[in-house]
Amino acid sequence: MSTVVLSIGSNLGDRLARLQSVLDRLGDAVQAVSPVYETAAWGGVEQGPFLNAVLIAEDPALDGQGWLHRAQEMEEAADRVRGQRWGPRTLDVDLVACYDDGTELFSRADGLTLPHPLAHLRAFVLVPWLAVDPGAELTVAGRRRPVAKLLDELDPADRAGVRMTTLALHPRDV
Repeated sequence: MSTVVLSIGSNLGDRLARLQSVLDRLGDAVQAVSPVYETAAWGGVEQGPFLNAVLIAEDPALDGQGWLHRAQEMEEAADRVRGQRWGPRTLDVDLVACYDDGTELFSRADGLTLPHPLAHLRAFVLVPWLAVDPGAELTVAGRRRPVAKLLDELDPADRAGVRMTTLALHPRDV
């Protein structure tokens, strides 16, 4: 069974609807959905705040490249324009980690880097991930690390900047 941890974010247009579109497109593959958080933009580009969430999905037919293709399709459907690095976007769908029958997949080829090389530095990824998987671990620099520990190592201001909202995403009813 192929399982993926996806970090989704939007800071343009109807941000919540853009995040919901990911769940709608993945349908029954969605296994867990975090609360929705609002965070300041990351990366030093002046822009509006993001709504962020993390979801866990499963699909036995997809490998890492398959998940990457699905993520890019969802971004394209949301009219994502790849312009300025870390700039504003209608939808960002990042593969944080991918597993095949519980074994973490690693990739450094064909436009796919797994696990995500910056996930351990991003409170807006770690906070929602812990909300859906408190025991989550991520390989960083060749070592499996608890996501809770990675979050503790971040600047307190970064952690405080990830604010839970009252907004919610809803998996499609089966």
